[in-house]
Amino acid sequence: MLRRNIMSEFKGSNNYVVSEELMRSVNIAIALQKPLLIKGEPGTGKTMLAQAIQEALGKELIIWNIKSTTKAQDGLYVYDTVQRLYDSQFGNEGVDDIGKYIKLGKLGEAFDQDKQVILLIDEIDKADLEFPNDLLWELDKMEFYIPETQQTVKAKIRPIVIITSNAEKELPDAFLRRCIFHYISFPDKEMMEEIVKVHFDNLDEKLLEQVLETFYAIRNIKEVHKKPSTSEVIDWIQALEIAGIDPEKIYKEVPFAGVLLKKTEDLAIVEKAKEKKFQVTRW
Repeated sequence: MLRRNIMSEFKGSNNYVVSEELMRSVNIAIALQKPLLIKGEPGTGKTMLAQAIQEALGKELIIWNIKSTTKAQDGLYVYDTVQRLYDSQFGNEGVDDIGKYIKLGKLGEAFDQDKQVILLIDEIDKADLEFPNDLLWELDKMEFYIPETQQTVKAKIRPIVIITSNAEKELPDAFLRRCIFHYISFPDKEMMEEIVKVHFDNLDEKLLEQVLETFYAIRNIKEVHKKPSTSEVIDWIQALEIAGIDPEKIYKEVPFAGVLLKKTEDLAIVEKAKEKKFQVTRW
């Protein structure tokens, strides 16, 4: 269980600010031995959560980064038939030992540890719709079968499983029922100020005020397709400090807008909004 005093170390050890509700979700998932599914838009700290838990509990973190081509089988094991064929052609010894050519995937590695580890399945919604369902048995039973060697790999100690999703697609109901769910909302101005101050020492208060006012004004423009996130605002502050930009110019001119915005159309939209002095609700 993650006590409050342990969770408070996140801020100092991993530049991570955690809410009370998220703290409770982590505790419940660990207590019930269920995967914790974290949803939220990019930049809300989903991946950093697993790293923060790792530091707080002093456990190894195994990360399985999911891609559009990832299959559930990839996380279990891979049978290197090509290497075995190569070895047999050149008369290498031990080709009859199929176990030599079985390599555990990230899920298999987590099961095979002697000590409890944290397994991060990152951005599960990048894979196809069948991917989560294909993992149901393994995540429930914490074991899988390797037919090539007729062996069952079973978790010696159930890992703490953290699953992240950018909410780009809906996950199957059967999968959701097996998870503890938490949605990380994008930080409000007060929370973002706290996050920023973790990253910067002695930050000029006027600069911070103007940065956050401009940042949220841009995020509040409905037409902006890819809204800037936490990582972009951190980079933007660094750019403004390095260039010595006058804080009074930040809201009016939005210098280095390309640090915040990554799409040409978004830059054009913000340029028009800037000309109209951001006629949106100011935070």
